[in-house]
Amino acid sequence: MKDDQQRGLLSKDAFVERLTREGSTRYHDHHPFHKLMHSGNLTKIQLQQWVLNRYYYQTRIPIKDALIVSKSEDPNFRRTWLRRIQDQDGQHEGHGGLASWLELARGLGLDVEEVRSFRSVLPGVRLACDGYVQFVRDSSLLEAVASSLTELFAPTLMAQRLEAWTHHYPWVSSDALEYFQMRIARASLDSKQAVEFVVQHALTYQLQERCVQALIRKTEILWHLLDCLYMAYVEPGSGGKKTE
Repeated sequence: MKDDQQRGLLSKDAFVERLTREGSTRYHDHHPFHKLMHSGNLTKIQLQQWVLNRYYYQTRIPIKDALIVSKSEDPNFRRTWLRRIQDQDGQHEGHGGLASWLELARGLGLDVEEVRSFRSVLPGVRLACDGYVQFVRDSSLLEAVASSLTELFAPTLMAQRLEAWTHHYPWVSSDALEYFQMRIARASLDSKQAVEFVVQHALTYQLQERCVQALIRKTEILWHLLDCLYMAYVEPGSGGKKTE
């Protein structure tokens, strides 16, 4: 039985390489909406709608992380993973990633209370984000952690976004871009922790494959979020389909 479970098992390096390959080719930096953003070809309204809708996703992050914490029997894991919730929610009101995102919204001229209310969030965006929370709720701890490995690609994306916004959208103050700057270092730390956990616990080929599929599912959720924005604010009626 053990030999059957080990058959096809990838080495640590090969497993990480597969996760990286599958995630990077599907990551939402390839989406037409992101390409428009980074080339300076989004209008102010389109940028505003991305920030407004993406805030709903940001608020789901500490919720899914709380679900991950609740799945673990290991106090060391829980203590470490709790930092992610604190990073988003802050130690107190007005601090943390969510507060920084609202400062971004304010810097783009949005009504912060309107952003907080979720009233204007596209139904498809809400569905995608809630689907991510549901996926984490229904998955094993290992798969839930693996789904967070899109963070492997976040530091590069955040650095590119910071450069693009500074260059193409100079009307947005540098203070409003704090979230992007903050995530460069924190996403690197978070992804390192998640990779180590996944490699340590995916001890059969079947478990490795489930981790890969969890990561792919997460990329699909992020891609769908941008599809919704593209269809609503860039080319109504189009599919926002991926082009290689």
